[in-house]
Amino acid sequence: MTIAITRHAFPTGPDAERFAEGLDEDLAEGVERLSRTAALIDSTFGHARLTLHARCVIDPRAATVETWESTVKALQIGSALFAVTGVREGTVDCRIDRKVRTIPAIGPQPTADAGTWLSAFWLAVICRDQDRMTQLSEIPLDRLRSPEGSYDEYIYHWVDTLQSWWLRRPDLADKLIATIQASDPTVARIAPQDLLQAVLYPPINLFYHYVRNDRDGFAPALVDALKLHKTYWTLDEDRATDIDGSIALGPLAIACLAYDADFPLDIASDYLPKHLLQRTWIGEFPT
Repeated sequence: MTIAITRHAFPTGPDAERFAEGLDEDLAEGVERLSRTAALIDSTFGHARLTLHARCVIDPRAATVETWESTVKALQIGSALFAVTGVREGTVDCRIDRKVRTIPAIGPQPTADAGTWLSAFWLAVICRDQDRMTQLSEIPLDRLRSPEGSYDEYIYHWVDTLQSWWLRRPDLADKLIATIQASDPTVARIAPQDLLQAVLYPPINLFYHYVRNDRDGFAPALVDALKLHKTYWTLDEDRATDIDGSIALGPLAIACLAYDADFPLDIASDYLPKHLLQRTWIGEFPT
C-alpha cells in the first residue's frame, strides 16, 4: 500500500508561473556574468536553488524539462562555486546551462562552507552526477570550516561521513556514530532546535538506515522525515508561504540513493518530486 504525504499548499496558476519564469531569466543573466567575475557566485547559487523550488511549486512531480534544467543548473553552479574558490589564480572551466564557461578563480570564500557543501552534494546525488560527487568529496574538510560559532560541530562530522562513504574511506561507521551523537539536541546548541530536529537531522537518520541496508526501516523513516518537514514548514504563515519548503532536498537525495538500490519505497509525496526521485530525466542532456 502506498503511503501519501500531501504537500502543503502553495499559490499556483499564472502568477506562480510568471514568477518562476522571471527567476529563470534573472538566473541566465547571473550565469552570463560569471564569465567576467565570480564574486557573486554564492548569490547566484542561492538564486539557482530558489529557481528550482519555484519550478517545483508549479511542477510538483518534476514532469517538465524546465524543472530538470533548473535542478541541473543548481547542481552546476553549486559545483562551480567550490571549483572557483578552490584556487586563487587563473580560471576554471565549468559546464553551466548547456555550455562550458571559463570563470575567474577567486580563492577561499566564507560562503564556500559546510552548509553550502551539503546543498551542492544533495544536488549531485539527485542528478546522479558521480563525477561531481567525487569532486565535492575530495575537498578537504578544513577548507569547509567556518569561524567558531557559525555551525554546530555535527555538520563537520556529517560532511566527513558523506565524503568517507563516497570515497570508501575507512571508519565510516565511527564517523556516522559521531555525527549522530553530535547532532543530539542536548549537544548541538547553535541551530534552532526545531530546525535541527525537523530538517537537519532526518537526512542523517535516513542515511543511517541506508548504509545499514535496512530495507524494512528506511520507508518508515522517510515517512517520518516528510511529516517533520511538513510540520516545520507549516508552523506559521511565513514558513508556509516560503517556497524553500516545497521540496525536502536532503531526504530526497537519500531517497534517490535508496531508490537506485531498489529499496521498497511505497511513498508518494510532492516533497519528493517523482521524476527527480525516479531519475526520469537522466541522460536528457550533458550535466
